[in-house]
Amino acid sequence: MWPFRRKGKTPPARDNHDHSGASGTSENSSALGLRGEKLAARHLRRADMKILATNYRCPGGEIDIIALDKSADAIVFVEVKTRSADTHTAPESAVNADKQRRLRKAGQFYLGTHNTQNRPARFDVVSIVIRPTETPDIRHIVEAF
Repeated sequence: MWPFRRKGKTPPARDNHDHSGASGTSENSSALGLRGEKLAARHLRRADMKILATNYRCPGGEIDIIALDKSADAIVFVEVKTRSADTHTAPESAVNADKQRRLRKAGQFYLGTHNTQNRPARFDVVSIVIRPTETPDIRHIVEAF
């Protein structure tokens, strides 16, 4: 599709929802991701962290959760990776060098635009595997990179 429209023409309406009911759709994937982020935020709060932002977006990229670790007095940028039980790779393996670079860039933007009182910063990963009939497996990797 062209990045512009002809004058007077209205583009056709798009239906981005999957009505097939099949599993594995992007809608199910985003629901799994949202559930994982909620579980991660609850886990972090229980670990004495204060959630400062969720789904923070900036020109540098996106950060799933930004928290204040009260015990370390540090700003923590958290990448949440959630998988269902039917995957064969650890969720944290998806945080590759390219993803780390984008997270660092977004973290630098946040630090440059918010008063963090010169607190140290770190990057953590919360890895979650959700199985249908079991308690989710949550791993918090402190200073992941």
